[in-house]
Amino acid sequence: MSENITLARPVMAGASLKRHAWLLLPLLVLATLFFYPLLLIVQQALQDESGRAGVGTFLQVFESRRFVSALCNTLQIALFTTLGCVILGSVMSLILVFIPFTGSRFISLIIDTFIALPTFLITLAFTFIYGSAGLVNGGLMTFFDFDLPPVDFLYSMPGVILAEITVFTPLVMRPLMASLRQLDRGLLEAASVLGAPPLRVVTQVIFPAARPALLAGGSLCLLLATNEFGIVLFIGAKGVNTLPMMVYSKAILESDYTAACAIAVINVLLSLGLFMLYRLALSRTEKRS
Repeated sequence: MSENITLARPVMAGASLKRHAWLLLPLLVLATLFFYPLLLIVQQALQDESGRAGVGTFLQVFESRRFVSALCNTLQIALFTTLGCVILGSVMSLILVFIPFTGSRFISLIIDTFIALPTFLITLAFTFIYGSAGLVNGGLMTFFDFDLPPVDFLYSMPGVILAEITVFTPLVMRPLMASLRQLDRGLLEAASVLGAPPLRVVTQVIFPAARPALLAGGSLCLLLATNEFGIVLFIGAKGVNTLPMMVYSKAILESDYTAACAIAVINVLLSLGLFMLYRLALSRTEKRS
């Protein structure tokens, strides 16, 4: 009996090794393409000008007014973008799911295509419409004989926020619409029979059931807006400096790679912190439900 057990242990170990062998290739690719470059960035950020290990670069970055301004701009743009995406995405999702009309499926397809489009195309469209020589300013200057373009919000923080809301709203709508379609319509009918007004049905029946999907879409929008680089760069907003833009300027324009790596590490830690807040909010929501 003991000999059978002894022989069975190597067989079980070999079978367990075969079951987990398929993980080696993805882990190797992930380590090569992600963890190793990240380790190099952290290593560069922890070196001072003399090549010694230390946190002097981080202290210099934190003392910089430019960094503080970029951090505040990044958080402000991310929060206002997420708030706008959640509000606009919620309203449009409710309309497309619970108020069927001709062309609603076509609009849903357009929303899907927005997810696939690169961000600079949306920004380019905004430039053609709201830019200094765009359609809106051209029409207003022609009809009302203005000397200067009257619409100039595009090259400021509101323009960046509006462009990001346009780009990221479909990311909020897709999981929210899927959750709303799975909602039990009997709950809505029961609330209507009991005399609940539409606003109360939305706030106390629909959104509590769809809260996990709304949190998922909103958190994804928050993370992407925090790390967005192309929209800010392509618009060229004056005085709007964000953490990704500061990493670019430090590395490419100023050739200060140590400071660029330090700011990049701070940006990664900020993203991880926001993601942990999302996980905490989601776990509390699941416990309540």
